[in-house]
Amino acid sequence: MKKNTRKSAAKAALARQPEGIDVLAELAALKAMTVPELQGKWRVMFGEPAPNASRGNLELRIGYRIQELAHGGIEPATRRTLDALAAEVASGAPGPLIADPRRPIPGTKLVREWQGEEHVVTVLTEGFEWQGLRFKSLSAAVRAITGSHWNGWKFFGLAHGAEARP
Repeated sequence: MKKNTRKSAAKAALARQPEGIDVLAELAALKAMTVPELQGKWRVMFGEPAPNASRGNLELRIGYRIQELAHGGIEPATRRTLDALAAEVASGAPGPLIADPRRPIPGTKLVREWQGEEHVVTVLTEGFEWQGLRFKSLSAAVRAITGSHWNGWKFFGLAHGAEARP
């Protein structure tokens, strides 16, 4: 509940400002502020007192908040991925996100030109996506692209020490 109240207060504070927030000017202004002014800005942005008087911390977090409110925050899918990664790290046992050292993090776009056409495969939390189709393995995605069996890691140059077929 407190988090929603804080967001509402910050959004209301920005809503009172004229449209078209000049993010760069806001960020530059932070550098010229004193610590008490930064703490006051914190109160306006977050709707609660600043947690400390660290100038660097206040500038960074207020700067992030200004950009978050102006341009939007982290996408829900990205937040879920970050939460899942944090849970895996906290558990001490590698899960599906970090178990395969070859596997790029979800959201990574693998790009390869094949027969004069550029193909982009997106790494998902579970599987891969190419042209709106989902695949359990990278090799399956590459099979859809090429029409023949390939090692997907080699095709995209992710297999160390191995060379992909031309």
